[in-house]
Amino acid sequence: MILYEDSELLIVHKPAGLATQTARLGQADLVSELKNYRSSKGEPAYIGVVHRLDQPVEGLIAFAKTQSAAGALGKQLQDGTLKKSYLALVAGEPGENAGGKLTDYLLKDSRAGISRVVEKNTCGAKKAELSWRCVKAFTGSGFALAEVWLYTGRHHQIRVQLANAGMPLLGDVKYGSAASGVLSGRLGVTTVALCAYHMELLHPKTGKRLEYTIDWDVLGRVEEALGNTQVDAK
Repeated sequence: MILYEDSELLIVHKPAGLATQTARLGQADLVSELKNYRSSKGEPAYIGVVHRLDQPVEGLIAFAKTQSAAGALGKQLQDGTLKKSYLALVAGEPGENAGGKLTDYLLKDSRAGISRVVEKNTCGAKKAELSWRCVKAFTGSGFALAEVWLYTGRHHQIRVQLANAGMPLLGDVKYGSAASGVLSGRLGVTTVALCAYHMELLHPKTGKRLEYTIDWDVLGRVEEALGNTQVDAK
């Protein structure tokens, strides 16, 4: 899972289903695995968490190996130097090259483990912004491939905002619709169809630009299910 490692940071490809970090006893999580990995090499077990991915979501995560690196990466995340791009399979057919910016206000319900779109003046609501574009329209299939960029980091943000815009993610039982559920079953999508597939950042010590892109297996399986080999997500 480790794509890059040096004395300052790790860049990791997290599989779907593995929590980034959890306090639940007996449940595996990525941070604990990386701490054990460092300990096995005789290194300090420190892992600085800069950003996270939901447990069902696959993709790239950067972790700091020192406190100074954690501070530097945190600043990059805040000022937009650390950039992440996501791919999502969404129910609906927005049309080739459709897209735009979504601005909503989200309220997190910690007890239920969900967030929902609410009015701007709702107590506890936080502003959520993202941009998206349709990368591939599977005409007549009832779904499409979208690329997403976040400007804020809210709980379940992409899943909530796209569902609210009429484009729920395939495989998302929390925010999906009946139609997206049927499509997910037909295509064999069993987890949230979202992947943090691209990341750019500056090395926290040297300033060197690092850029990583991963292939998304879910997309390949959907192509196979449709008999479509023409999808180009770049």
